[in-house]
Amino acid sequence: MVDFKNAEELLVLCSRNGQRISEVMKQRECDLGEVSMEQVCSRMQAVWEIMRQSALTPLHTPVKSVGGLIGGEAGKLKKHQSSGKSICGEVLGQGIAYAMAVLEVNASMGVIVAAPTAGSAGIVPGILLALQQAYHCTDEQMTDALFHAGAIGYLAMRNATVAGAVGGCQAEVGVAAAMAAGAAVELMGGEPRQSLDAAATVLMNMLGLVCDPVGGLVEYPCQNRNAAGVANALIAAELALSGIRQLIPFDEMLDTMYQVGKRIPYELRETALGGCAASPSGCRSCHGHG
Repeated sequence: MVDFKNAEELLVLCSRNGQRISEVMKQRECDLGEVSMEQVCSRMQAVWEIMRQSALTPLHTPVKSVGGLIGGEAGKLKKHQSSGKSICGEVLGQGIAYAMAVLEVNASMGVIVAAPTAGSAGIVPGILLALQQAYHCTDEQMTDALFHAGAIGYLAMRNATVAGAVGGCQAEVGVAAAMAAGAAVELMGGEPRQSLDAAATVLMNMLGLVCDPVGGLVEYPCQNRNAAGVANALIAAELALSGIRQLIPFDEMLDTMYQVGKRIPYELRETALGGCAASPSGCRSCHGHG
C-alpha cells in the first residue's frame, strides 16, 4: 500500500517510482479507500467543478455576506482588470479575483470546497483556474493539481495544523497557499522537490500571520488574506521553477510554523479579541451588523 508520513518519504516514493506527487497521492487514495483510480478521479473532478463555480459565479452575480462585511469585491476587481489599468499580470490579477469570489460565496452560505478550510478556500481554486485559463490546461490536469495540493494539505493536517484557532492564519491561508504553490509548480512542469520547496517558501513568508476575524466572522480580513495568499503562492512557485532552492526543507518549515503558531497569543488565534478584530473600526463594523 502506498502511504507517506512526511515530505521526505513522499520524495522517496516519487524518486523510486518515477512519479509526480499527484500520481503518488492518487494511488494512496485508491489504496486507502479501496476504490478504483476511475472512482478517485471522478470524485476529484466533482470537487473541481464546485471550485470553479464558486470562483466564477460572484463575478457576474455578486452576493452580500451574511455578516454584511463583504460582497461584490471580486466583481470590482474583474471590472478594474478589464479597464486596462491593472498593475497585476493576467495570472495574478485573475487569481486574486477568483480567490476573493470564493470567499463571497462562503460568507453568503453558498457551496465551496474547504482547501484546507473555508476561510482559506479561495487560494487553491483561484490560482488553478487562473493558470488553466492562461495556459489552456485541461480539466484532467486540474484534477491532478488538486491531488498534489491534497498531498501537501494532508501533511499539514497530519504533522501540524490547519486550524486558525490552533496556529493562527498562517495555518489556514499559509497552508492553502503552500498547497497552491506546490500544485502550480507541478502543473508548470516542475520536479517534486521544487514543488515542496515552493510550499516551504510560502510557509516561511507567511510565518506568524495571526487570525483576527472581525466580529468572529469568516469575512474580513479573511477575504483580503486569500488574495495575499495567491500572490505569495505565485511568488514561491516562480522562485522554485527558476531553480532557487529553499534552505529549510518542507518538513522542518511545517514544524516551525506549528511551533510558532502555538506561541501566538490566544487573542490572535480566531477569538476576535485582538488584531483587526479589536481595532476601533473593526468593532464599529461588528456592532453595526450585529
